Amino acid sequence: QVQLVESGGGLVQAGGSLRLSCASSGRRISLYALGWFRRAPGKEREFVARISWNGESLYYANSVKGRFTISRDNAKNTVYLQMNSLKPEDTAVYYCACDERLMGLGSMWPSAYDYWGSGTQVTVSS
Repeated sequence: QVQLVESGGGLVQAGGSLRLSCASSGRRISLYALGWFRRAPGKEREFVARISWNGESLYYANSVKGRFTISRDNAKNTVYLQMNSLKPEDTAVYYCACDERLMGLGSMWPSAYDYWGSGTQVTVSS
């Protein structure tokens, strides 16, 4: 199976930047689509971004489009989320996920993903 571990979260001021990383310590993820989700206190898990297995198809939630960038480095077995121009409403626990379907595009729906990291906290102050 795929074991995912997020890192890079922290406390930043509004307008600042963070880069989240998600590394797989189990099976290689080079043939799998990957996604980022987030969950704020009292809210449902929310789609943020996804990237296809080959990195050629990218898709973002409207709330983060133009500010966040998803990328992957298959040689490092890692997916990234670069977050710029952060806003207080971006405060949440961020999770990465892996869709085990081979050569997939990924999905905005949590149910499509088979493996999840435990999350990393991002807090944006005003």
